[in-house]
Amino acid sequence: MSASLPGKRDLPASQYNLATYWGRVRQSAEISDPRTLFVSNAGLENAKNLVSSYKQGNIHSMTPELWHAKKIVDSTLHPDTGLPVFLPFRMSSFVISNLIVTAGMLTPNLSTPGTLLWQITNQSLNVAINSSNANKSTPLSTNTLITSYFLAVSASCSVALGLNSLVPRLKRLSPAAKTILTRLVPFAAVASAGALNVFLMRGEEIRKGIDVFPSSLNDTEKAAAASTKEGKDVTSLGKSKKAATIAVAETALSRVLNATPIMVLPPLILVRLQKTQWLRTRPRMLLPVNLGLILTTSVFALPLALAAFPTRQSVRAGRLEKEIVDAVGEDAVVEFNRGI
Repeated sequence: MSASLPGKRDLPASQYNLATYWGRVRQSAEISDPRTLFVSNAGLENAKNLVSSYKQGNIHSMTPELWHAKKIVDSTLHPDTGLPVFLPFRMSSFVISNLIVTAGMLTPNLSTPGTLLWQITNQSLNVAINSSNANKSTPLSTNTLITSYFLAVSASCSVALGLNSLVPRLKRLSPAAKTILTRLVPFAAVASAGALNVFLMRGEEIRKGIDVFPSSLNDTEKAAAASTKEGKDVTSLGKSKKAATIAVAETALSRVLNATPIMVLPPLILVRLQKTQWLRTRPRMLLPVNLGLILTTSVFALPLALAAFPTRQSVRAGRLEKEIVDAVGEDAVVEFNRGI
């Protein structure tokens, strides 16, 4: 993100009002825009130079070209390291990367080996995305990464196989109800394992804490920024375990929110469509229809889920450790990178 580039002058966080949910939805739609995946290395360097020029005071006001450069930088670079996130694991690639995996998990009448294969594939992708976009102020060890991966895979496979075995035994349910529940088994597995995956992958952050910074929302910060053309360096106030807990919990919840429409709406709609004469006479269209439903739902659901919580989260210092309170005061607002 632009915060990782050199320069003492901060860019506006967004063209939109991030204090509102719909403002964050519009911002999230920009960050997850797949068109940024096609920006060349030269285009990225040009965007970085434009953003750096503004931060160093060489450009005095935001322009459409500068907003576009910020969009490229924010969707490509990690906010802590300043390095490009590996392309398949960027939020702008989320819909594309997950399309085939989600379609595989939602395939009707999936066999046990198929269920295991797609659950393992999905958790492998989740681990890669979580690791690539996590807060980097607390690095994740290889042992923790491997352990977290196998625990998440075990959880998702256990839930999927367990529910697939349980649903047919529910004698009081009608065949139609059993069909619907069976189609929703992948959602239960993905939602539970996805949330667990975030806590496992980012547990080190909770144990060691993440960097907390003075917030640009503070009146003192605003005054300091207004008194000089370039503003001032913002240094970490220290590491906070409580901030890390908030960051990880919100990210885990956003994973569940993101999975809900994608894993619930397409299978329910497909159940209805499979009863129509059109799809009964065209069984080969089942896969394209399934992919279309998942793609359409994903495109709209991702920004809505990402916007549930701000990426750069602000909290009162009084909610955090005594060391943070002593540094800025109990009523001061501080912020941290939640991760995605």
